[in-house]
Amino acid sequence: MTSARQKKYNNPVTAILTGISDLFRKQIPAGELKLTDRLDGKTVLIDGASSGLGFAMAVDVARRGARVIMACRSGIPEKGEKVKKLSGNPNVHMLHVDFSNVSSINELVVQLQSPSLLGIDILICNAGIVPKQSRKTPQGLEEMFMVNYFSKFLFVNLMIENHCFNGQETGVTGQNAKSKEQGSSIPRIIFIASESHRNPEKFEWADFGKYRDYSIGKSIELYGYYKLLLTTYSVELSRRLNPGAETNFSIFSLCPGPVNSNIAREAPKVFTPLLKLVFGIFFKSPAKAAVPAIYLAASGDVAGKPFDYLFLMGRKDVDEKASDPENGKKLWQLSEELRRTL
Repeated sequence: MTSARQKKYNNPVTAILTGISDLFRKQIPAGELKLTDRLDGKTVLIDGASSGLGFAMAVDVARRGARVIMACRSGIPEKGEKVKKLSGNPNVHMLHVDFSNVSSINELVVQLQSPSLLGIDILICNAGIVPKQSRKTPQGLEEMFMVNYFSKFLFVNLMIENHCFNGQETGVTGQNAKSKEQGSSIPRIIFIASESHRNPEKFEWADFGKYRDYSIGKSIELYGYYKLLLTTYSVELSRRLNPGAETNFSIFSLCPGPVNSNIAREAPKVFTPLLKLVFGIFFKSPAKAAVPAIYLAASGDVAGKPFDYLFLMGRKDVDEKASDPENGKKLWQLSEELRRTL
């Protein structure tokens, strides 16, 4: 039987109501983002940064002194120029990427290996979509599966394999790791996930990577499922990169709560005025919703931690399905097998 928890995100209406109620829940903050949490000398790469939450994060980290790389499908160069103007930081760069296309991801990683861009300190994986219906990618995969999960597996693993991070001392398998002083020099990878990762009852391993047809009514349910894959991947990535007591990468995941962004831009037009009204009244602005991600990127409180998950600003355990090592191994295996076919 489907639990009450699992019913929270199974359609657009309940998902919106759950998001609103979450904003009023009492939380114990994991910490506090301070003005003194600076990123001077750090390079921060944010994908999906041309609008909404990603754009707000780009402005914030630029204000904190970081060199910012915005990886986007659109908005080049005007969005980067706007970040420079709003932050007063001229050290902002934009690179094109289409996370629905494997070739575009490969091209981005090649660009990141150039001497002028090499050396990422903090990666924020933010890009995501909620399409009104299923669409095929150039490689024949389902677009939301690709953008919301599988592109992250490809992109992050390629970056690690090609030593795109500053201070990197280990490969994606976690082998040959050298001891490193715990602190701010450890690279950080931050995944924008969702509490909806708790919604699915189980993994659908037999259908992994297979194209499926769906319409808007199924989009929200699948969104939660792909966030489950993403959260499971983040936990498994930390296991592989941080063997034993060593921390070579800090892997963080978070749910920013409901954000007044354009992620629902493909909703039926008849609902657009209502969604704009509800989002504008009840949902957080992108700048406010960005605070947990900026905290994980800039705060010394989490320096040297191998893994952390925040819901809004409160620390939580991820769903037990995502933390199960056997599920992590299975997801990694299937993802590698799919990667070899592309």
